Amino acid sequence: MDRALSEAELALKRKEVPVGCIFVYKGQIIAKGSNKVTETKNATQHAEIVAIDDIIEYCKGKQLDHKDVFRETSLYVTVEPCIMCTAALRLVNIQAVYFGCHNERFGGCGSVLSIADDDLSDHTCKLNTVAGVRKDEAIALLKDFYKNENPNAPELKRKIKN
Repeated sequence: MDRALSEAELALKRKEVPVGCIFVYKGQIIAKGSNKVTETKNATQHAEIVAIDDIIEYCKGKQLDHKDVFRETSLYVTVEPCIMCTAALRLVNIQAVYFGCHNERFGGCGSVLSIADDDLSDHTCKLNTVAGVRKDEAIALLKDFYKNENPNAPELKRKIKN
């Protein structure tokens, strides 16, 4: 989780919501990610999605089947994956997800919806999740980001907050 927290700190420095993650395959970090939504102006560029794309490229370079690699890979992420990311993690059949703090607004591992373990009509495996891994540090990063007005928020939202 140290490396995931470091990725979150990098996101904070870039004025992104400080979420960071790493994917571990056979004891090795094969991908890392942090939010790039503001940088790319693409709302899907959450830390997990950025890293999933990197894993696919990693597998191509190593001539590995990414489906097999994902099944043996664990994710360490500072904040509970959102609904979109949880669905993506199920679709690629990640072995396990370890996360820091809960995501009370968008969480897909039980905070808002239970995408991680819902019975779906498809053939994806349920996600094994472990919550609370270094959650206080993850919360502190989020507080650092939100203690001031979000400079990337639309003007209308900033005025409402004030």
